[in-house]
Amino acid sequence: MTNVAKRKTQLKKRLAELDDRLTRIEDELDDAPNPDWEDSAVESEGDEVLERLGTSGQDEQRAIEAALKRIEAGTYGICVKCEKEISEERLDALPHTPFCRECARTV
Repeated sequence: MTNVAKRKTQLKKRLAELDDRLTRIEDELDDAPNPDWEDSAVESEGDEVLERLGTSGQDEQRAIEAALKRIEAGTYGICVKCEKEISEERLDALPHTPFCRECARTV
């Protein structure tokens, strides 16, 4: 399997994991509120955390979908800002990153 094909598989797997996680978060947020005031207050705090996790997950989803589009376009692994090659080490750490290390510092 080529490196790009390996990355594509990795990105699709992560996207599926995020879909599952976001579905669970949405289901949890849709639960009926607890009628007990104290329990409801605790649940409200938990809901805020879930919402932040959901937002973070949605941001990652968009980044992964953009990376998959770059794979299809043949531009994956090329920095969208300076058009230099993104190091394998950086792609290992952040396979959906659109930026090389240098440009990521200035974004």
